[in-house]
Amino acid sequence: MSAPAAPIPNDTIPGPGELRVIQPGLLRARMPLAFPPGHVNIWFLEHAGGWLAVDCATATRTTRDLWDRLLADPLLNGRPLTALLITHFHPDHIGLTGWLAGRFGILPTMTRIEWLMARALWYDSGPDMLQQQIAHYARAGCPPDYLSFVEGRGALYQRAVAELPRGFHCIRDGAPTRIGAETWQVVTGRGHAPDMATLHNAERGVLISADQILPRISPYIGLHPGEPEADPLGDFLASNERFRPLPEDTLVLPSHGEPFRTLHARIDSLAAHHAARLDDMVMACRAEPVTAFEAAQAVFPRATQENSQIGFAVGEALAHLRRLERQGRLTAEPRADGVALYRSA
Repeated sequence: MSAPAAPIPNDTIPGPGELRVIQPGLLRARMPLAFPPGHVNIWFLEHAGGWLAVDCATATRTTRDLWDRLLADPLLNGRPLTALLITHFHPDHIGLTGWLAGRFGILPTMTRIEWLMARALWYDSGPDMLQQQIAHYARAGCPPDYLSFVEGRGALYQRAVAELPRGFHCIRDGAPTRIGAETWQVVTGRGHAPDMATLHNAERGVLISADQILPRISPYIGLHPGEPEADPLGDFLASNERFRPLPEDTLVLPSHGEPFRTLHARIDSLAAHHAARLDDMVMACRAEPVTAFEAAQAVFPRATQENSQIGFAVGEALAHLRRLERQGRLTAEPRADGVALYRSA
């Protein structure tokens, strides 16, 4: 496990539906999630006579009720949302976008790739999508009972994401973005998501890091059925190096966990964590060729015991196996039944 970053001192964690001041004009809320890591942070910045919110949590009745409480909080001074910036397409970040955008008559702000990913996934819920997922996990060597579980659970995205607006406002990597009277720089990250937006403000010394750099855990880095030839772990590690020019004492505001100031140390820790996982994967393949599921069993034994977690464990295993292929440390070859076998090079 990677060494966690030290949180900033005297930070009070907000309860559900509560706000806390981080800096003047910069507020924090925390929304509960029904799945790990159990919460997502929402950031508020003064903007255009109201507030810009960064992310919005999953679409549930609970989160809608908590948003009603947030919007009535005295710290917002009765001012509305005037903008909504979504860092990436995952449900815990984009879930209530349509509800909030319609309520305040605003367009969500996102990178184009993240917006298109969200739109595509929201409408891709038919039997062909499920068959693609089942074939993906079958090639990874997952057992039949897990393949039946995937088929039985159906499409997940629409359950946590309300209907999305048909328009959005595009932001791009490297482009300055005006929020209130301040300029924030968009720095995109890859690996966990294809083009996730983070925001840096040099004057404040603040980085809103989304899921790219988290204080205690690595974000999920998985290989997905829609892009089976990708190298998400390579993308993630390369993306993290883009944050090296920022000062070590930058105040990092992550989507999960507590704010912290040890940016470079945390980047180093994440790199070391995944280097160790890569070594573990090589060891799993050393005695004899293994499937991705068998590699996941060796490296993530607890996760592969529960159907609800197997997809995450296998996705992570596939991402690490692909990185090892690119490094020349492993080779992959199909078995007669189409299942991929991984062998130490």
